[in-house]
Amino acid sequence: MRRDRMSEQNQRQTQRAFITPRALSEAASPFEWYAEMRARGGIHYDEERGAWDLFSYELVHGVLSDYKRFSSQTSGDGEAVSLIGMDPPRHKQYRGLVSQAFTQKSIDMQVDRIEAIAAELLDAVEDQGSMDIIRDFSYPLPVIVIAEMLGVPAHDRELFKDWSDRLVASADPASGQTAEELTMAKHQAAGELYRYFGQVIEERRRNPGSDLVSELLRAKIGDEHLDMPSLLSFCLLLLVAGNETTTNLIGNAAVTFLENPESLARLYAEPELIPAALEESLRFRSPIQSLSRRAIEDVELGGKLIKANEEIVVWMGAANRDESKFPQADLFIPDRKPNQHLAFGQGIHFCLGAPLARLEARIAVTALLKRCRNLQLAEGVKLERTPGSFVFGYESIPVTFT
Repeated sequence: MRRDRMSEQNQRQTQRAFITPRALSEAASPFEWYAEMRARGGIHYDEERGAWDLFSYELVHGVLSDYKRFSSQTSGDGEAVSLIGMDPPRHKQYRGLVSQAFTQKSIDMQVDRIEAIAAELLDAVEDQGSMDIIRDFSYPLPVIVIAEMLGVPAHDRELFKDWSDRLVASADPASGQTAEELTMAKHQAAGELYRYFGQVIEERRRNPGSDLVSELLRAKIGDEHLDMPSLLSFCLLLLVAGNETTTNLIGNAAVTFLENPESLARLYAEPELIPAALEESLRFRSPIQSLSRRAIEDVELGGKLIKANEEIVVWMGAANRDESKFPQADLFIPDRKPNQHLAFGQGIHFCLGAPLARLEARIAVTALLKRCRNLQLAEGVKLERTPGSFVFGYESIPVTFT
């Protein structure tokens, strides 16, 4: 077997243009590029990055499902402390501990509070007849929810936004920031967050309450509790997943509805379709576009040889537009069934926060469409995507309504 190095120089340049942060940051949409990569076989090796990129549903689903051959611990050395970077058996043990605190019951208990937060946010803009869905609604709602669940004071919520933005940031060539500077900024944000939550955790040890941090401290399997590095790592994961993902889920859904006025009219008339429409939005514009894995052993995928310890990037955003899995994949079909999208991952690392994200999005969108009739994108607005290839969302979504 040999690697497909894409002998034609122009093909190689096109492939590299796609997978650089600059190309994905500047593109209004990556989906045409995804289609091209799927048409070329769905698997490509990038020499510059030294990584394999997978674009087809079959390959992406297969890698995410196979933890025995594809490790989530992408560094390949040391022991992961983050749940998303752990492999079995440690992953099963730690996920079991975390699940004791982050239960479906604890999520269901948030319904009334999420509804109240959504109502308060819409009350603030209702008389204006206009708002920015990101700034005024989809950003503050999940931040308030996760901050309250963690027992964080209201005056510290803006810290969450700053840390979260810095942790998921991608290189933006227009800013002049180097890759090294970006890495340093991420380390600095993580350090600040760890110091903050280190103090919160110690306070909860002395004075436990009913918040999520206290529940994490109480969780145990046998005689084992979560250690401090794991507690801090999970707080960081909750911050990013509980903020960026849900913010972009709500924002992406709003943009998709606005682009499809017939579907929006149907949702106004049939609000019971909102959960299915949100699942289709998750497929259509996945908030997280890609994840990384590392080959544990030599393995053949799509006719190519991937060697042990090589990096693999699985593009869920591309897999979710694969025509072989989703007929008319480039069309938004609000009641699409079946809809086995990969927006929340697959296998043992399926997103632990998916039930909370779905609940927040359902309540938020239901309230938005109930309170804001004739929702339209503000005149003359050109939507700008957030920079980077990992997260898919919008910086701002100005709208008008009656």
